[in-house]
Amino acid sequence: MRIPFIAGNWKMFKTGREVVTFAEDFKKLYQDTDVRTAVCAPYVYLGLLKNLFSGTKIKVGAQNAFYEDEGAFTGEVSVKMLEDLGVDYCIIGHSERRQYFGETDEIVNKKLKRLLAGPITPILCVGENLQQREKEEQYLVVRDQLIWALSGITPQQAAKIVIAYEPVWAIGTGKTATPQQAEDMCEFIRNAVEALYGEEVADQVVIQYGGSVKPANATDIMDMPNIDGALVGGASLNASDFMEIIDF
Repeated sequence: MRIPFIAGNWKMFKTGREVVTFAEDFKKLYQDTDVRTAVCAPYVYLGLLKNLFSGTKIKVGAQNAFYEDEGAFTGEVSVKMLEDLGVDYCIIGHSERRQYFGETDEIVNKKLKRLLAGPITPILCVGENLQQREKEEQYLVVRDQLIWALSGITPQQAAKIVIAYEPVWAIGTGKTATPQQAEDMCEFIRNAVEALYGEEVADQVVIQYGGSVKPANATDIMDMPNIDGALVGGASLNASDFMEIIDF
């Protein structure tokens, strides 16, 4: 049985003081729940959040990682460093990394392989942009992203991956895919995983939807049979909004 998983992606927001305030507020609101919960924060606050959430079920995630453990890679943070901090999750392949920093499918695959070699659970992002959807190419785009990302990944490894479907046209725009649009793609993703690895693995893979998820639409999205969670952007910056989504 797949356990629902709600993760917040803070992107490049919050100062240290704001992080502490959020954590204090969120811990007061947080109820013991069967929903897995994580906050994916900028690198500089991961250690702080691990300490602030110590003793709770709230997990901490990174927003990116490099695929080499060490070397002359100025400005990068390795998976090994994240493991040393006790980070639980790591987002890879986010559309903003692909769009603004030139990340390719090959790079995403390298990062995924390195994460799967250790204890950190990868959150693999896939999704089409507006032009691709208008051309009705969304399924081809997502299929290709999945095939590239999962190249060389074993069935046992694939079962551990969280896949986040994030239509690029719905990220930070206020636009949201309808629950049925989100369900259609998440069902497609599950079927694609089944084609690669079989029904047993496909049934285990947790698939999230991300793209302007808010308290007002979380219930309708989470009611869909192939949507197991949400990767929440702006709404995760506010403790009460984030808790409302978790309580879908």
